Amino acid sequence: MADATLDLARALIARRSVTPDDAGCQDILIPRLEKLGFSIERHRHGEVENLWARRGRATPVVCFAGHTDVVPPGPLDQWLSDPFVPVLRDGKLYGRGAADMKSSIAAFVTATERFVSEHPGHPGSIALLITSDEEGVAADGTVKVVEALKARGEALDCCIIGEPTCERELGDTVKNGRRGSLSGTLVVGGVQGHVAYPHLARNPIHLAAPALAELAGMVWDRGNDYFPPTTWQASNIHGGTGATNVIPGEVEIRFNFRFSTASSEQSLRTRVHQVLDRHGLDYRIKWLLSGEPYFTAPGKLVQAMQDAIREECGVSAGLSTSGGTSDGRFIAGICPQVVEFGPLNTSIHKLNEHVEVSHLERLSEIYRRALVKLLVKP
Repeated sequence: MADATLDLARALIARRSVTPDDAGCQDILIPRLEKLGFSIERHRHGEVENLWARRGRATPVVCFAGHTDVVPPGPLDQWLSDPFVPVLRDGKLYGRGAADMKSSIAAFVTATERFVSEHPGHPGSIALLITSDEEGVAADGTVKVVEALKARGEALDCCIIGEPTCERELGDTVKNGRRGSLSGTLVVGGVQGHVAYPHLARNPIHLAAPALAELAGMVWDRGNDYFPPTTWQASNIHGGTGATNVIPGEVEIRFNFRFSTASSEQSLRTRVHQVLDRHGLDYRIKWLLSGEPYFTAPGKLVQAMQDAIREECGVSAGLSTSGGTSDGRFIAGICPQVVEFGPLNTSIHKLNEHVEVSHLERLSEIYRRALVKLLVKP
C-alpha cells in the first residue's frame, strides 16, 4: 500500500497542473475508479475539469473531495529539483502539490481500493469529487458540481476533504469548519487639485483615514467555542496620479473580512456602511462574498476521523477552524458533515514543497479506517 500510494502521488505530481489546468491528473484516476465499479461523470466548465465518481446508490454517501490543481511553482532556480519531477530525498517526496494535495488524492484512491477489496458488498456509497479549480478563482470547480448534484436531488452524508491540516505531526489536526470570506472594494471620492492649494481640493485619503482607523479598531464579534473572532483587514490602497504635487480625486481601498458564525454577511456590511456614513464620506462599495462560514459539530464523522487517527498514529487529533477558505464552503450546502484532513501543511505553497514518504501509507490507512467506521461499523 505504501508503494501504491507513493507511486500514484508521483504520477500526479509529474503532471504540470497549474491552476486551472488538470493536465491529465483525472485521466490517471478514472481507470482505477472504473475498475472498482465507480460510475464516472466529467463536469467541464470553461477551462476547468471536474470529476464526480460514485460507487453504489444507497445511503449513507461518504465522499472524498480534493483538487488536482496547484499554485505556480515560483522561481525554478530556487527549487532543489524540478517541481514537476517528483524526487525522493532524505525520506521526503518533493514536488509541487506533494502536500497540497496530490498525496491526499493518491491516498483517497488507494484507501478506497483496499476498502473495496475487503468489503466488496459494503453498505452505502463511496464518492470522489475532484476539481482543478480550487487554487484559482474557484468559480467553475466544486461549486459547479455541487450545483449539479443539488439540482438532481443528490446529497452527501459525510465528506472528507484532503486539505493539508496537520501542523507538527501527522494526525494532530482535523478541521471541522472554516471562516467565511467577505471582500469589499471601497472607493472614496474627493476633489482633485494642486497640493499647494488644498483649500481648493478635497483629499479623499485624508477623508477616509479616520474611518479606516475606526474599522481597523472595531470588535466585530468575540467568536464562539469553535471560531476565533471575526477580523477586518485592509489589503490594498491606491490613490493619486503618480505625481507628488497632485491631490487625488479618489482613493480605492480593498479589504477583507474573515468571519465566524457569530456574524453574518449582512451584519458586517451594515456596520461598515454605518461607519462610512457617520464620517460623511462620498463613497461606493463593491462587495464579494467568497464563502459563508461552515461548521461540523462533533458527531459521527468527527469521531470516526479522530478514532481512525488515534488507531493509526496514536495521536489525539484536535479540532480547528483556522486558515483560509476551502471547497468545504460549497460542499456544506449539500452535506451536513464536512471535515478536512491531510498531511503536514508546513511546506504548502512554498519552494521545495514536500511530504514525508512514511506518512503516505498512514494517510491512506486513516482514510480506509474512516470508511470502515462510517459504512461497515457505524
